[in-house]
Amino acid sequence: MPTPSAPPLQSAGLVPGPATALLPASTDWRPTTQLHVAFGGEDVELGTFFRAGECKSTKPVVRFGAPASATPLPSAAAAEETTEQQEKKKRNKRRYTFLMIDPDAPTPDDPKFAFWRHWVVTGLSSGGETGGDCADTGNEVTEYLGPGPKDDSKPHRYLFLLYQEPDGMQALTKADVGGDEFVQRRSFDAATFAARQGLVLVGMNWMTCAGDGWSG
Repeated sequence: MPTPSAPPLQSAGLVPGPATALLPASTDWRPTTQLHVAFGGEDVELGTFFRAGECKSTKPVVRFGAPASATPLPSAAAAEETTEQQEKKKRNKRRYTFLMIDPDAPTPDDPKFAFWRHWVVTGLSSGGETGGDCADTGNEVTEYLGPGPKDDSKPHRYLFLLYQEPDGMQALTKADVGGDEFVQRRSFDAATFAARQGLVLVGMNWMTCAGDGWSG
């Protein structure tokens, strides 16, 4: 998957734009963790276009990681771990929070309900570059609700954001992010939520999606 950088963020209207509070405005910001998202076997790659029917009923597969090759233990120091192995253990213990949100709700021309909260999973562990669905390893505090742009709306952008959790972060509940009812998901203040929990943005991806009957 391509690595997000300032030009694609700007071309997607994300820096500057409605997501400025979420994504660093610095032109040299780059994620430290590759975030892979796929619907029905098709990868999301920085703006891939989908129809709502392709994403509505099935959760995407999510995996992430930037694993480094571990150096074998020297035979003369079998009881000691190398720096690389210690770092790998630290990575394996880290936990992450994943958000799927819509900055274009109800329409890109009138995003008065941004950010719409579609999915929140906390306490995730990395599956690595070849691992399985990481979303299966976490705590789903907002149940998945697939994209639902109206047929007469321009395509929406959907952001997938991965945050590293601080060490010792308490397990979150649904009340910490808001209810799952339809109207409770709108106008989610993702930036305040991340700051309150001490979350650090480490990876991101996005797609565009239109209604099945959209013909713009």
